[in-house]
Amino acid sequence: MLQQRLGDAARHIQHGRDREAAAVLRQLAQEVPEAASVRELYGQALYSLGRYRPAAAELEAFVELTGSTDQHPMLADCYRALGRYKKVQELWEDVRAASSSPEVVAEGRIVAAGALADQGELAAAIKLLEGAPPVRGRVAERHLRTWFALADLYERSGELSKSRTLFRRVQQNDPEFVDVAARLRGLG
Repeated sequence: MLQQRLGDAARHIQHGRDREAAAVLRQLAQEVPEAASVRELYGQALYSLGRYRPAAAELEAFVELTGSTDQHPMLADCYRALGRYKKVQELWEDVRAASSSPEVVAEGRIVAAGALADQGELAAAIKLLEGAPPVRGRVAERHLRTWFALADLYERSGELSKSRTLFRRVQQNDPEFVDVAARLRGLG
């Protein structure tokens, strides 16, 4: 029964029905609070709904139950939205210290850089993203996401040539990525 309800919630999330997923997962989290997969999915659904404080609580429960850093970037983004920048930095340091996947590290780096930018530290944010490992082999989504975030920071800091270059690189690899075409048009 638990697996079926969890599967239903996962399908709701997959199809963008986060409210429905959250309703199912809220009940499951109350019934089986020790189920890490429930806490993880519930946190993801709440995050998608912009309910950052309860999302952080669920994702913290997931971390407590598993010791995993896989959801640290999303958890850090919750804290970023709540203005808890010290916590964002702590989570980024955890991700860097752990043997996290390249995708988790890239996403953690993007969130940490965004938090720095939020605090007016554009130069530090740029430096953090510039320090991302170079592409080895095929360009992955993590590379596109990093380039896009860095291009945005370059634009915000007035380095329009660098911004254009990176937005073009993103567009060459995925013309439909986020709003890259509009961003390039805006840069002239």
